[in-house]
Amino acid sequence: MTRTLSSIDLAPILPLPLLAALAAVALLAVVPALIRRARGAWWRAAAFLLILGALANPRLVQQTRETRPDIALLAVDRSASTTVAGREAAITAARAALEARAGRLPDLELRTVTVEEGGNQGTRLFTAIERAMSDIPRARLAGIVALTDGQAHDVPRSFPNDAPLHLLMPGRAGEVDRRLRVIEAPGFGIVGRSVDLRLMVEDLGAANATAPVRLSIRRDGAAPRSESVVPGREHRITVPIERGGTSVIEITAEERPGEVSTVNNTAVVTVHGVRDRLRVLLVSGEPHAGERTWRRLLKADPNVDLVHFTILRPPEKDDLTPLNELALIAFPVRELFQQKLRDFDLIVFDRFSNRGILPPQYLRNIADYVRGGGALLLSVGPEFTGSSSLAITPLGQVLPARPVGGGQAMAETAFRAQVTETGLRHPVTEGLTGANATAVAQATWGRWYRHLRADARSGATVMNAPNGAPLLVLDRVGEGRVALLLSDQIWLWSRGHDGGGPQAELLRRIAHWLMREPELEEEDLTASIQGGRLTVTRRSLSDAAPPEFSVTAPDGTVTRQTPERASGGRAVVEVPATRAGVWSATDGTRTAFAAAEAGNPPEIADLRADPARIQPIVTSSGGAVRWLGDGSAVPDLRRVSAGRDASGPGWIGLVRREDHTVTGISALPLLPPWLALLLVLGVAVVAWRQEGR
Repeated sequence: MTRTLSSIDLAPILPLPLLAALAAVALLAVVPALIRRARGAWWRAAAFLLILGALANPRLVQQTRETRPDIALLAVDRSASTTVAGREAAITAARAALEARAGRLPDLELRTVTVEEGGNQGTRLFTAIERAMSDIPRARLAGIVALTDGQAHDVPRSFPNDAPLHLLMPGRAGEVDRRLRVIEAPGFGIVGRSVDLRLMVEDLGAANATAPVRLSIRRDGAAPRSESVVPGREHRITVPIERGGTSVIEITAEERPGEVSTVNNTAVVTVHGVRDRLRVLLVSGEPHAGERTWRRLLKADPNVDLVHFTILRPPEKDDLTPLNELALIAFPVRELFQQKLRDFDLIVFDRFSNRGILPPQYLRNIADYVRGGGALLLSVGPEFTGSSSLAITPLGQVLPARPVGGGQAMAETAFRAQVTETGLRHPVTEGLTGANATAVAQATWGRWYRHLRADARSGATVMNAPNGAPLLVLDRVGEGRVALLLSDQIWLWSRGHDGGGPQAELLRRIAHWLMREPELEEEDLTASIQGGRLTVTRRSLSDAAPPEFSVTAPDGTVTRQTPERASGGRAVVEVPATRAGVWSATDGTRTAFAAAEAGNPPEIADLRADPARIQPIVTSSGGAVRWLGDGSAVPDLRRVSAGRDASGPGWIGLVRREDHTVTGISALPLLPPWLALLLVLGVAVVAWRQEGR
């Protein structure tokens, strides 16, 4: 818009100090004459005024201005806390109303900035406002209107207050919100022990909240248990860690009547169960070249307490030497296999033959130990084929294979161990490179020279000899597990013979599978959430098509998902997990749980609409706080002059800045030299004639 303004300006011919001195001289010359009322005194004064006026050079100045519209900024909060209690609809309606009203105001441009949800640092309202203000000249900023619930987490200590900041709040004053806050939650726990969770229930905005609150505690989808807590006081919850792996614990506080939302009434804690010190009993039979392989492997793990016995003096070698003259320690059969048997997490028999050392009752104890949840590993050689073989003792009932009869059990020929089709899917042997020859690579595992021919009766054969004889058999017996290695020459790999092999890795996997490490479960369903996506993985030794998965969201919504096959007997489903809480997935047999934490924890820490954080800045800027959820209409927009009140009943004001750009200027002298000369001479002559009479 173009406007023309006129004004009178002075462009002195002489410097102002000199002009002021001439004015003083003129006063000295005129004032005494005026006091005496001399003739022509007024004409003298007029002459001096004309002279001073001519020297001041007055001009009529005309400016052509291009006025620029003022700019108002509308900040719209779209963070997670504005999606509860109908706030999103209220903000949308208020935005539309303000944009329509601003469009009807002349010389006003409304710019809108949206504060989106993102990150984990809460609502960055003022960051968005300051970013938008960087493109607005401060001389044109008429004001800022923020549509927000007041839960801003970047409120600055100081904010420019040359333009009013108005706060329009969806909601009502005096809202109440109940939240469950986890103070401390350990990420790990020892299996067989308990962990303590520290938490607190808080009723924000409520006065004298002392009524007990019921907590519902659910672990891995099991039936919930209840506890009662007092709001505002720290409470401890004891959770036993019964197994290794991840346990998902969901804690929910009952809803408070009238509270804004129950989104923050639930907390999810993930505790990973780990074993403390693993106690392993290693019993070696007759000494052989690979005996120390097991000892080195188990001693290398700092979490293993190893008890190792080697049978150096079997009963048939008894020569009646008194025990007090022997340098050997008597084998504590009764203490190990009756009194303290269940104290061990794993029992390893390395080329052990029962030559009257273990009575049948103790062998039955070991078999019962396995059925009750124990772990047993046997590495056998020629001793497994004779009359002292463990296969023909009560322990044989839990072994997955028996040696063939007819004196053909022992095979002594060079061969390379191979991973079976089942072994390629089993986590114990999956991914062990160099096992089998492929189209692009040869088998690189070193050769062994002895193995036992056996009939596998149960379990999974994951390694075999080239003739199809089982070499490594893994089996589940009752609640326990058994591993049978039908060769005593795995120690050749540790020496690097013929290229060696993954001896340490294979034995580590076998031992950890026996002790139920979750990562090595061959029949399992797991779920995890990363980057806002739920990944469900089913692992199975079966080659059949995997079933559909049922995925249950925290709000109870159930969806059916078809998994995609992956390597190693896996089937995988990946779906978005945008809602915080416990997600569950089932394949019809097993169920897995995963916890999705709130993507922006500060955002849901307090769900009340509350202007307290921003109120000091609003007050200092001259703005106002208006509620939209108590039946009040969206306030009207008015233009106000700088320095006037920027708000009133039913309206909020935007300052009129009147910023402009000068596009043209012209100056017309009011007393040009020729006119000034004529006037001065004329007045001087009149003054002279008056004074000369």
